[in-house]
Amino acid sequence: MARQAKAPVETHADPDPDDATVPPSELAAAGRAHRKTLPRSAHADYMPAPDRDPIDVLRRQHQGRNPELVKLRVERMLRNPYAFHRGSAAIQAADLAHAVTTERHVTICGDAHLAGFGLFALGRHGAAFDLGDLDDAGYGAWEWDLKRFVSSVVIAARNKRLSEDRAQTAALEAAASYRIALRQYLDLGTLDRFELRTDPTEGLRESKQQSGRPSSQRVIDHALKAMRKRAAEHGVDTITDHSRGGLTFVESASSLSRLSDTEASTVASIVDAYRLTVAPDIALLLSAFRDADAARRVVGVASVGIPRYLVALTGPDDEPLVLEISAAVPSVVTEFGGGAGFDPSLTGRANEDDGERMLAAHSILHAVPDPFLARVESGGTVWCVRRFRDGSVAIDLDDLDRRSFVDYVDACGTVLARAHAQSPNAPFIAGYMGSNTTFDQAIASWSTAYADQCVTDYRAVRKAVHGGASLVS
Repeated sequence: MARQAKAPVETHADPDPDDATVPPSELAAAGRAHRKTLPRSAHADYMPAPDRDPIDVLRRQHQGRNPELVKLRVERMLRNPYAFHRGSAAIQAADLAHAVTTERHVTICGDAHLAGFGLFALGRHGAAFDLGDLDDAGYGAWEWDLKRFVSSVVIAARNKRLSEDRAQTAALEAAASYRIALRQYLDLGTLDRFELRTDPTEGLRESKQQSGRPSSQRVIDHALKAMRKRAAEHGVDTITDHSRGGLTFVESASSLSRLSDTEASTVASIVDAYRLTVAPDIALLLSAFRDADAARRVVGVASVGIPRYLVALTGPDDEPLVLEISAAVPSVVTEFGGGAGFDPSLTGRANEDDGERMLAAHSILHAVPDPFLARVESGGTVWCVRRFRDGSVAIDLDDLDRRSFVDYVDACGTVLARAHAQSPNAPFIAGYMGSNTTFDQAIASWSTAYADQCVTDYRAVRKAVHGGASLVS
């Protein structure tokens, strides 16, 4: 008897991108099919908009920021092209808004540059290798995160004075690590991906498995040593003083300064509101702690000028707990890239503002979310409060040799893939990228061209500033 042929399985070439219940196999098939609509090689071309104006973007971004701190921010950006790239997420978001995409969106970091990854202290529970602050996170094209990440790799490699061939190799490794890791994470079930957590060496072990070559143990050892050193040099005990009858912050010209009376009143109101906002277990813990001191904090490059404070609390045994408060400002993804704040499945929630967006992003993208993180509304402003992670450290790229640098790039690509794998559209992305290096090569080409653009922008901004131009609107 002739065997009856099975009816073909019906698939949709383009499932609804906002439907989180589409089977992963159907999404992956749609991703493969989408290559006919948008070839993977099309991502290689960087085409700047004819009316792009990086100086105008910076001026718009600086609206509402303290002019003196904007001056400090610009000084830090103009140290070199790598520092400039760190602070130019808004410029790149505006450029990426004109780039080709598959139009499949996920919750993205929004500022996935190489220095934004690192080891983050988890109190007495060790550390996690993860993404850093997610102030610019939002809902947008997954390619935006990847292109910002890989372009930062090229710029960092050049800053380390690696040859152009080695910079290209690092860019290809960055793109490949993301592509391969995403496919591996999708081999896990949806619940398994959700429950996956990292430890200090997780990302590096993953990159070893993917690349097929030994991962440098020196990267791990150096990172852990740097974390211990940072905890010793910048921990709570070193930024606070007990000698004057209570816990107070030690002023630092580069990072910590005393509050004005107005700021002190603002911070006190935020802390009061925070105590009523956090989860019950954290609220119960905080009930045993009393307010001790507060200070203004200036940190990093991109966030300089955004109101940010540290608050010291002391427990019944005089143990310190330091909280960090930052104003919730618009994401560059939404303000300059045209992306959305939330995955459509998350809309309709109580507070669809930048504070809620930042909380959602932390919960989705971080391997180990901070239980102290909360959104607070006080004085007409939305704030985010989190625990100050004094032992956290970004890897010092200057201390990595060529091989260790590539290993570290692999680990960062793995972490970015883990974050994107939480979104329902991840199978589409994996299907679209495929199993060969076609997409990797395209992203590396685009990122190299954008690294050149970044140097051009750096020189233009430096010339304008040295010529007396103001970057404050």
